[in-house]
Amino acid sequence: MNESDKGYWLLSETSGIGVTRDAALQRHLPVMAGLGWLAAGWRDLWRRPATSLAYGFGVYVLSVAFLWTLFAFGRDYILFPALAGFMIIAPFLALGLYQKSRALESGDEAAAGRLTFRPQAGAQVFFAGLLLTLVLLLWMRAAVLLYALFFGVTAFPGLAQLFALLLTTPEGWLMLIVGTAVGGLFAAFAFAISVFSMPMMLEQRIDALTAMATSMKLVWNNFLPMVAWGLMVIVLFAVCVATGLLAMIVIFPLLGHATWHGYRAIAGRAQEG
Repeated sequence: MNESDKGYWLLSETSGIGVTRDAALQRHLPVMAGLGWLAAGWRDLWRRPATSLAYGFGVYVLSVAFLWTLFAFGRDYILFPALAGFMIIAPFLALGLYQKSRALESGDEAAAGRLTFRPQAGAQVFFAGLLLTLVLLLWMRAAVLLYALFFGVTAFPGLAQLFALLLTTPEGWLMLIVGTAVGGLFAAFAFAISVFSMPMMLEQRIDALTAMATSMKLVWNNFLPMVAWGLMVIVLFAVCVATGLLAMIVIFPLLGHATWHGYRAIAGRAQEG
């Protein structure tokens, strides 16, 4: 571990998860600190905007292609779990945006104009991405099983009929309640392990499991600001869905840059201890 790494995270001999005592402390941030992160992310977005908007457009195209594939191969019954599950892997997809914010932070305007990045954690960041993908697949399988639990092993009625089925039958309402609770648990777990681990692995030589455990620790110790941040992310993602994902071209890079500033506000302060 080099000297700059030590300034951030000294491996604890007792905790086993690689965080310093200072890094594990609550930051005492205001509950709505995320608004400041969004403001900082907005500024990063419009510095070298072509880079961020191209990144957002790429994620938009990838998302549309994925949804088209679902319908083309008759898998539209997992549309809603897939949309919800997108937020599970989004932190991995935003690595290039973290890199741009990091470059702007260090004053490297040239690097901020490039879409390439080289994580300090090396292949560990892709291992973390694989773990998040497995969580996504597990959630989608759980959603299918929940549907079968409440409605039996029957053919999917189609999206138009599904809304009526969910909103006009007792089984539908019960499935909505249970499904929201189960999906919320998946989302909360994925959010906690990924929100800081991805930017952490971008700039530090740290293994994926340690980074994920550290991220969860930091989220827990800054619970209220992170809950508020999670709600902001959900609202902005809902805007993306409401616009047929077009708003993702701007909102995805905005959230990516803002997440970097959230990481700096919470995890980055460890170097000050």
